[in-house]
Amino acid sequence: VPVDGSHWLSMRELLDMLQQKGHEVVVVAPEVSLQIKPSKTFMMKTYLVPFTQEEMNEVFKGSVMDLFKGGPFLERVIRQYQQAKKTSALFLATCTHLIQNKELIRYLEESKF
Repeated sequence: VPVDGSHWLSMRELLDMLQQKGHEVVVVAPEVSLQIKPSKTFMMKTYLVPFTQEEMNEVFKGSVMDLFKGGPFLERVIRQYQQAKKTSALFLATCTHLIQNKELIRYLEESKF
């Protein structure tokens, strides 16, 4: 169950190596993601989340853009804090919807994931 972003980029190489050694690789990921996309080297199990790709992209774009905005120090800190809250809310929703997905959890339990 990878974390999106740079963590996924590191994990992807490891998964490719495991598959080359004959392991069956299953990736569990939300349907909306920054980096995690289907591949021929692993099976992908996805689940719904309560936000769109556009909403996710906007939150992460806003975080990056805020890093380069000027302004008084306190204003910049408050903006970064607000962006961190938005990002955290997306990650929390992603985790919550995975845990609440009974069908996917049953699959994981039955396959000894």
